[in-house]
Amino acid sequence: MPDRSHDVFETIRELHAPNLLWIRTVRVMQCWQSRIALPVLAVIVLAALFAPLMSAYPPNETDFQAIMKVPSSEHWFGTDEVGRDIFSRVLHGARTSLSVVAVSLTIGAMTGIVIGLVAGWVGGAVDVILMRMMDALLAFPLLVLALAIIAVLGPDLTNAILTIAIVKVPAFARVTRGELLILRDLDYITAMRAMGASTGRILLKHILPNASGPVIIYFSLAASQALMTDAALSFLGLGVQPPTSSWGGMVSIGMQNWNAWWMSVFPGLAIGLTVLSLNLLGDALRDALDQRLR
Repeated sequence: MPDRSHDVFETIRELHAPNLLWIRTVRVMQCWQSRIALPVLAVIVLAALFAPLMSAYPPNETDFQAIMKVPSSEHWFGTDEVGRDIFSRVLHGARTSLSVVAVSLTIGAMTGIVIGLVAGWVGGAVDVILMRMMDALLAFPLLVLALAIIAVLGPDLTNAILTIAIVKVPAFARVTRGELLILRDLDYITAMRAMGASTGRILLKHILPNASGPVIIYFSLAASQALMTDAALSFLGLGVQPPTSSWGGMVSIGMQNWNAWWMSVFPGLAIGLTVLSLNLLGDALRDALDQRLR
């Protein structure tokens, strides 16, 4: 039978190393998915950040002498039905879409993590009530629930952010609670409680960092779902409102002008490329951080 003691000691040494974050980062970078996804996402994020510098035209500037112009050296992605430059609107749409995804997921993740920690640690009736509430939200399809919430709140950028945040809370709560149920019965947590460590110290310093791997993995995968939800809401006219540029709204307008294929193709490619890159990054994070796969 092979001697596994060396592997065990290496794992223990690694888990207690001060540069654990660096070790995990190296693991992620070694995955082929991250080598494809990270450069693409870096280009998209930089394009969103420096959109005003990279675009030759303001995103909402109309030119009625350049209506529905095909892609050319003057307008790289062509123009839309009122003469606005598609390339400029795609760049500024990246800023809008990525901002919606980042803010909504941050709110949803923080809320879901708190709910998951409280439900898993307290247990009993509190756990049952909170998890049944999360199950009730999870019972609805993602887009149907988002449409129901936005119908109540009204179509608006802020409401779109709140809608996406609300629909992602149950999944983050479930992931956090599942990891807490595994960790809270381990010997070192029992020892900390016996020594009189406060609940906040145990949750924030010992349980949450060890449960961060699955949460980070799901955050990356949820980002692609949030982007698709934002695009769907904008496509239906329930998300980001004109004249603010958004990828989903641009696809919607392009679908109404079949003879101008570039109006929907380029924002659609931006959505597809970003979603694919986020999914690849999520796979890389899962392969690198999920101990059950190692």
